[in-house]
This record gives sequence, C-alpha cells and structure tokens, in this order.
Amino acid sequence: MKGSASLSLLHRFSAHPDSRCWFVSWNSSGTLLASCGGDKVIRVWGREGDSWVCKNVLEDSHQRTVRKVAWSPCSNYLASASFDATTCIWKKKIEGFESLTVLEGHENEVKCVSWAPSGNLLATCSRDKSVWIWEVDEEDEYECVTVLNSHTQDVKHVVWHPTQELLASASYDNNICLYREEDDDWECQVTLEGHSSTVWSLSFDASGHRLASCSDDRTVKIWQEFPRDQAGTGESSWKCVCTLSGFHGRTVYDVDWCKVTGALATACGDDTVRVFKEDESSDPDQPIFSMVAQATKAHSQDVNCAAWNPKEAGLLATCSDEGDIAIWKFKEE
Repeated sequence: MKGSASLSLLHRFSAHPDSRCWFVSWNSSGTLLASCGGDKVIRVWGREGDSWVCKNVLEDSHQRTVRKVAWSPCSNYLASASFDATTCIWKKKIEGFESLTVLEGHENEVKCVSWAPSGNLLATCSRDKSVWIWEVDEEDEYECVTVLNSHTQDVKHVVWHPTQELLASASYDNNICLYREEDDDWECQVTLEGHSSTVWSLSFDASGHRLASCSDDRTVKIWQEFPRDQAGTGESSWKCVCTLSGFHGRTVYDVDWCKVTGALATACGDDTVRVFKEDESSDPDQPIFSMVAQATKAHSQDVNCAAWNPKEAGLLATCSDEGDIAIWKFKEE
C-alpha cells in the first residue's frame, strides 16, 4: 500500500436482523442513510449524538427482497427496487414516509433504481434484460418514456452521470452500456467491453469524465471519456485507462467514487473493504491507482455495498449478508 492512510471503524449496528442487508444510500445532505434487505423492509437511519438510530421503517409495499434504494437529488423522495418486479416511490413527510406510487412493467426482479441529477428522470433495470427510463412530472406522476434492450442478460446496475442526462448500465453479459437521448429517443451510444464476467456495479467520479466498474472477474476498471475530435465530428469515446487486479480475493460487488476526496471504495465477497486513490504523479490519461487502506474481515460475510457520504469527507457506510451496517472513517495522514 502506497501513501499513509487509515480506515477505522466508527460504528456497527444490526440493520436487517436475520436477513441480508443489500444496499445503503445517503441522502444528498449526508444526514440520513437508507438501507434495504431480504426482509422486504427499508429502514432510514440518522445520527443522534454518537449513535445511529432507526428513524423510519418502510414496509408492506414489497412482497420480496428489496435490492436497492435511491434518494432523489432533493432528498424528498426515496425509490426502492424489489425482486417482486416493482419499484416503489416513497415521499418524505414531516412524520415519516408515505408510499406515493408503485412502478410496474418489468417482467421480473428489479435489480436497481437511480435518479437523474435533475430529479425529473428515473432509471430502473431488471433481470428481464431491460433498462426503463421514467419521466416524473410536477404532479408526481411517473411515465415510462423508453425501454432499452441493449443487454443480452440480467441488468445488475444503473447509474446517472453527476451533471448530465447520460445513463450507464452494467450486466451479467459482462458489458457496460452508455445511453443518451437523441432526437427525443433514448439509445445506447456505446458499449464498453473489457470485463470477463458479470459487471456488478458502476460509479462516476465527481467530474463525470471517469467511470469505475467492478466485476465477478475480481477487477475494477477505470474508464475515461476522451472528447470528440477537433473537427467536431463523432461522439466522445470511452476507453479503459486502468485495471485494478490482484487486490480482491472474490467477486467485487460494489464500487463507489467519493465526490469529495476522489477516493474509490470497493465492497467484496472476501469480506473486505478496500480504498484506492490515484497516484498524484501519474499521467491523467494513464492513471495509476494504489490501494491506500483496507479493512479485512470488515464484515463476517460478503460485503454488498460501499457508499461514501456526499458531504463529509472520508465517511463511508458498508453493509453485508450478515445484515449489519458499518460506518468507517477514511483518513489520509
């Protein structure tokens, strides 16, 4: 490990007892953390003094495992994606949350949900191999505006670019697709090929010019956008500029790029949480990333998710098959 950095445990608490905790998501201000699990329940956590307490329990809307949760950019809405083939939209009230609407249409398990930076678009993806884009109007009505069938297998993850309406998806077919709207129609503009097995998760950096992907092949790849040529013809292109291999003992289930510090965190099936940083001396077009900190046996079972707090530098939340959430502090000395 290069550099001097540490990853220390601040808190650990049981979030979904007797079931897996699949995913955690911070609201935009970093004050609330939503979690979901195999118990079909969503819980919202907040800090009170030195401890974390459950503020809300959202239940009775899903019939099966809740796989992902995502806060809207304004943090007034929470979306939950479930194996029951639905996505539920929850609206935050003064006292708790209300179930606003249930989005139906996918043929089977919904694996992920993600809000566009404007808050006016929502993407969902499914085991049915499709990606759906939903438009949200001022009356909180949701309409599916396109169904994208660019993958040949189960779609595991969708994520929006931090500032643009550019959507990325990752699949069991080992590929990553990038979509934009062209002439009122959404289309896959580029397919990124390079992983040799399922791509589980994706994360853009703060600028949106780089995308990290993690895979069942035990690697993390860094993809970089290169601008369209000087003549103004053609689209910008994305190329793999770095592959992190040899660090992970099993499947890498999640990757998250900290928008505050630029650190990259991974959640792995070998029960370890790792943090990588770009070497300052490396060429930006051929970056070198080093592992700067890790917590071995961070959890007693597979680590499913790693999520950086959007405001507080170095605050990281992870969750696991054991049903626990751990809160970590990453510090660069």
